[in-house]
Amino acid sequence: FLFVAFLIPYMAIRLNDVDKNQPPPQTSKLSSLMVRGASGVGITGGLVCILSIVWAFFGRADADFGGVLDRWQYAQDYVLTERLAYAFLWDILLYSIFQPWLIGDNLQNVKPKAREFVNVARFIPVVGIVAYLLCLEEKKD
Repeated sequence: FLFVAFLIPYMAIRLNDVDKNQPPPQTSKLSSLMVRGASGVGITGGLVCILSIVWAFFGRADADFGGVLDRWQYAQDYVLTERLAYAFLWDILLYSIFQPWLIGDNLQNVKPKAREFVNVARFIPVVGIVAYLLCLEEKKD
């Protein structure tokens, strides 16, 4: 779902704290849209992830694609022979390292009642970012 491509700019926008001595800056339309649409991105990303996992195990069962073990063996062979799949695994690994750090630095943007939950969930790939996006506190422009 390209969380890596969208999360980093989103977090940069959310992390921008306003200087109390300066007049509030004009927020861009993109920034405003990204902040207002966070829960939609979280729900959509979570659903895409769940659907992908279910599809990996059970998709096209009627077309004789094999059972879970056959699919797992195919996935292993695919990763070992395709550079793109191998690179994607590195992307997942690196994002799994950066996700706790990025969310941890932005916990001040989470609703106070949900901070502890998001603080723990941030260490679980995808689950942490979905929790963060769903528990964001609305920012007034």
